[in-house]
Amino acid sequence: MPDAFTTRILHITTGTDETVTDLTHACETFLQESAAGRDGLLNVFVPHATAGIAVIETGAGSDDDLLAALRTLLPADNRWLHRHGTPGHGRDHVLPALVPPHATLPVIAGRLELGTWQSVCLVDTNISNTHRDVRLSFYG
Repeated sequence: MPDAFTTRILHITTGTDETVTDLTHACETFLQESAAGRDGLLNVFVPHATAGIAVIETGAGSDDDLLAALRTLLPADNRWLHRHGTPGHGRDHVLPALVPPHATLPVIAGRLELGTWQSVCLVDTNISNTHRDVRLSFYG
């Protein structure tokens, strides 16, 4: 019988632009290897103070709309008290309050139970940190 708890760390290169990175395929691959057809929960966690996890539609402009909305809500200017790094970097530290650093998702019969247009995404507005770790954990 497979372990009731399995975890893996993904190493993601996000580059020097604000980005929404689709992790759905990596989550599905992890579940194929660890869930073995069981029901359970997938936890997706990014252990960084300036990134988050979102469940959104991608590829039809929603990912760009999310980044545009975040630019409106969290402008990259000098209003932020947290001022190290690139100009406006303080906003990146506020991001996880709006896009949390985690998501817990249902797994049914070893498959991620998402809606038709939903994807699991890493949201990263910190252009100074080009590498992120994302922990996938299955409990079932």
